[in-house]
Amino acid sequence: MKVALLAPVAWRTPPRHYGPWEQITSLLAEGLVACGVDVTLFATLDSLTAGTLDGVCPHGYAEDPTLDGRVWEALHVAHALTRSGEFDLVHNHLDWLPLAFAAHARAPMVTTVHGFSDPRIVPAYRRAGSAYVSISDADRSPDLDYVATVHHGIDLDALPFSAAGGEDLVVLGRVHPDKGTAVAIDIARRAGRRLLICGIVQDERYFAEEVQPYVDDDWVRYLGSVGPRRRAEVLGSAAALVHPVAFDEPFGLAVVEAMACGTPVVAYPRGAMPEVVDEGVTGFLVDGPAAAAEAVDLAAGLDRAGCRAVAQRRFSAARMVADYLAVYRRLLGSG
Repeated sequence: MKVALLAPVAWRTPPRHYGPWEQITSLLAEGLVACGVDVTLFATLDSLTAGTLDGVCPHGYAEDPTLDGRVWEALHVAHALTRSGEFDLVHNHLDWLPLAFAAHARAPMVTTVHGFSDPRIVPAYRRAGSAYVSISDADRSPDLDYVATVHHGIDLDALPFSAAGGEDLVVLGRVHPDKGTAVAIDIARRAGRRLLICGIVQDERYFAEEVQPYVDDDWVRYLGSVGPRRRAEVLGSAAALVHPVAFDEPFGLAVVEAMACGTPVVAYPRGAMPEVVDEGVTGFLVDGPAAAAEAVDLAAGLDRAGCRAVAQRRFSAARMVADYLAVYRRLLGSG
């Protein structure tokens, strides 16, 4: 089987620090290669893969203000689709743009919908000649037909189990109202615990007005966008991850990464959270800062080995790769 994986080009694949779509594409590429699939990864030219790398964008446009993302995404898609006839299947991880040109693809296309950035992009999905995979049942659009739901997988080796944990709380994700960073500060204050904030600042005004004034490098610490190794250390040394999202999150990689380290989760029941969190085993789903603060001690008392076991069973990269191979075979009529 020859598969073209079309990665985003905002960041390198795999990302150095932030880039969840690129991270999933990378794990899938490496897992497919390990299974004997002939993989060509279309990504930034500084990307790393055991498969064949191809592309036109020199490096991630989010890391270089001289690159116009619209231009480089268009050139990237055009280049990949020009070669599409060489493959059995094209797997798109680049949102709606490749769908606008799906009629020019000379191989079947499957698109993983990593979340709808805006409801106005749905027409691009409705008109396209692509099969669709959702990353959670919660994120399915009633306007689309899906071939499967495939929950994300993670690199368990990069997220070692920490039996001891610690006393701190952590919030991991882009600093933005959607992610509830300021709410996490409130939860930590109510719970009487220190909070570690990890993630890129996506909303500068929100950070300046609602987050930074409370960062005292004592009870509230901002660690920036932590890379994979530091992320594992921070998550593994925490009592719990707080995840008070203010939107219907399509999946929530930070949540399963915390579980992999043995760290339970206190989250709001939005989006995919009821699918991802096993209540009373890997964490608790609550509404509001007061309830979240009360749930922190309960979460910290959960069996950390049990959290790790659930992550291994439900969210391994190997399971994700196997699920996608089943999708490919179904689409190609080979099983």
